[in-house]
Amino acid sequence: MAKHPVDVLIEAKAVAAKDLLAPAAQQPEFAAMAATTQPRHNVVGVGIGFKEKHGKVTNTQAIYVYVEKKVPKSAVPKSDLIPPTIGGVATDVIETGRIFPQQAPPIAQTRLRPAKGGASVGFQAIGFVMAGTFGCLVTDGTKRFILSNNHVLANENALPLNSPIFQPGLLDGGVAPGDRIAKLSKFIKIKKLPANNKVDAAIAALDKPSLASPLILPKVGKLGSTAPVAALMDMKVHKHGRTTGYTRGRVIDVSGDFNISYDFGTARFVDQIVIVGDSGSFSNSGDSGSLIVERSSNQATGLLFAGSTSHTIANHISDVLSALGVTLVI
Repeated sequence: MAKHPVDVLIEAKAVAAKDLLAPAAQQPEFAAMAATTQPRHNVVGVGIGFKEKHGKVTNTQAIYVYVEKKVPKSAVPKSDLIPPTIGGVATDVIETGRIFPQQAPPIAQTRLRPAKGGASVGFQAIGFVMAGTFGCLVTDGTKRFILSNNHVLANENALPLNSPIFQPGLLDGGVAPGDRIAKLSKFIKIKKLPANNKVDAAIAALDKPSLASPLILPKVGKLGSTAPVAALMDMKVHKHGRTTGYTRGRVIDVSGDFNISYDFGTARFVDQIVIVGDSGSFSNSGDSGSLIVERSSNQATGLLFAGSTSHTIANHISDVLSALGVTLVI
C-alpha cells in the first residue's frame, strides 16, 4: 500500500532532523566564533512548507532546511551540500540568520493599569534586569494569570514559584516593589538536548484581578474567542510585542524543529510555527511572550518565543494552554 503524502512528508522531516540537527554531543555551550559552511554548524532548523522558486512560492511541498547563512554551492564541499531531496521529498534551503530566544535591550515603557497584552513584563533577579512581553490573560477557572514564556517569567527554569513579576519589566524602567503586578505560579520546564520540547511557557497569578485587562494593545484589541485556532500554512497573523509593537505577517511552516541556545544550554523545540513579516521583521528581541493572533477571526494561534530578524518562531497556543491547564480570557 502506498504511503499517504502527509506520512511521506513527516518521515522525510524526521530524517532531515536526525541528519542535519546536531545531537547534544555536537552542540557546545560555546563555539569558536568563525563562519562555516559545514551543515551541522549552519543548519538551525528543519520544517515543512512550499518550495520557493525565483522568489515565488510554488505548489510543491518541500522539506525546509533553515540555515543561519546561505553560501554559494561552489564554496561547500560536495559531501556537505544539502541534498536536493530527502526521503523522496524536495528540499528548500531558507536563510534565517541566528535563531535565539527573543530577550531584549532596554526600551522606555509605560506603566499600564490595567496592564494589557503586548506590554512589557519581567522578573527580578540578582545581578541583572530584563523584560519580555505580556502575552494575554488566561484562567484556570478561578484565578487570572499573565501568560508569557518560561524565559520571560521564570528565568529559564531558575526562579522559585511565587517570585514577583513586574509591569513594566525592570529593564524598561519598572520599579521594585512598586510595579509588582503578579507572582510566578507555574512554568513548563525547558529540557536540554537531546530531549524534545513543545513549549516555552509560564503563567503568573495577578495580585488583583483589576491589575490587568484581557485586551491586547492596539491594533490587536479583543480576542474573537476563548477558543484558539490551529495555525495553517499561509495564515495571516498579527501581534503586539514589547519591542516592535504592532506587526503583521504570515505563517510559512507549522511543524518546524529548531535548536535554540539559552543561557543554560541548547534546547530542541519540535513542531513549531514559523512566521515571516509582511514588511520587514515580524518580531525582535524583547517580543518573547507575544500572543500570535489570526487576523480575520482574531483568535489566538501561537505564543512567540524565539526568532531572528527575518523569521519568528512560536509555540502552538493549544500546546501551551494544554500544558499549563488554562484557557484564554476575553
